[in-house]
Parts: sequence; C-alpha cells; structure tokens
Amino acid sequence: MAKTILAIDDSASIRQMVGFTLKGAGYDVVEAADGQEGLDKAKGKTVDLILTDQNMPRMDGLTLVRALRAMPQYRSTPILMLTTESSDTMKSQGKAAGATGWLVKPFDPAKLLEVVKKVIG
Repeated sequence: MAKTILAIDDSASIRQMVGFTLKGAGYDVVEAADGQEGLDKAKGKTVDLILTDQNMPRMDGLTLVRALRAMPQYRSTPILMLTTESSDTMKSQGKAAGATGWLVKPFDPAKLLEVVKKVIG
C-alpha cells in the first residue's frame, strides 16, 4: 500500500509541483492550502509524512507542527518544513516545535524524494 503524504502550502503552484513529484514516485498525496486546512485534514485521517510551509494565512507552519505534535497519532510522524525561511533561528524554532527536518524552497524534486525516502521509505 502506498504511503500517504499531507502537503500543506498556500501556493497552488508549489502544491502542484510537490504533488506531481511525490505521486510520480508512487506516494498518495493529500493537499491543503494553509495550516488550518492541513490540521483539519490530518484529524480526519492518519498520514505517514507531513510537508508544510511556514508562512501561510490562518495558521503558520510552526503553529501547525505544535498542534500536530499535541495529537497522539502525530507524536512520532515525520514533519518536514518546506519553506523559503532559511535562518538558523527559524530552523531552531522548527526543531523546538517538533519538526523532523527542513527543506528550503525552491526545492529540487530529486532532493525532495531523497529526503522523503530517507524518512518514510
């Protein structure tokens, strides 16, 4: 059975590129347009990996990571930040919130797949 990835980004073109890349590698992808929608979708099902942007309307990525980590089914689920934010301060805030890893946009599809395979197979 294919692993399911929740991809959360307010940019439709980023969601499309992430979805295309991951689906092409055999993953099932659920998309959300912001952190609140991502949290709502995460509550409705269990996913194997969450990819989220940081800067989004309604709920940012760090707030989303904290909310997911507070839910029993997502305590150990890998959460990768895929964002334009690249400062060490932001990365350490992400780690403190519970993010598993950090990828900077624009992303290289091959690198994205490499990291996803490393985290969930």
